[in-house]
Amino acid sequence: MTPATDTEVLAVVRASAGRRLIGLAALGGLGVMLIYIALARPPELVWQIFLIVVGLGALWMANAMRRATAGQVELTETELRDSDGTVLAQVADIESMDRGFFAFKPSNGFLLKTRSGAGRVWRPGLWWRMGRRIGIGGMTPGSQTKFMSEILAALVAQRDQPEPQPETEIDANRLK
Repeated sequence: MTPATDTEVLAVVRASAGRRLIGLAALGGLGVMLIYIALARPPELVWQIFLIVVGLGALWMANAMRRATAGQVELTETELRDSDGTVLAQVADIESMDRGFFAFKPSNGFLLKTRSGAGRVWRPGLWWRMGRRIGIGGMTPGSQTKFMSEILAALVAQRDQPEPQPETEIDANRLK
């Protein structure tokens, strides 16, 4: 078995095709339906503008989700990154991980807390980052995120183990 290199991908999380299709269809359908209602049966002008704006927002969101879920999250020995090259977190910078039932995390995912913060980024359906917190999951299968979180937990535990002390010769006089 060969040792892993810095660029070898240990785990991958990507959106499942079924969830992606349902999510995009729901948001796109909502946007089209709101715009149709605003134009086919125009209410008062203020409400018509409101329906068009919300409908366009839903279509914009569906497009953002389509682009985001086309990618994947990759874990290497040193970093957690998006397939477009965006580094979510360095393994050395991860402080804690929360996979619990009551955690504020994406569906089928996990939450990371890092030592240093970064800007806010959101890839709808795949991952988000707000300061020191990173959420992985959403439209992803639970099996993929669970596998990635277990590998990541092992990497963090390995990183936190104390360095083994070199063995020293035992003084024979001290044993007497």
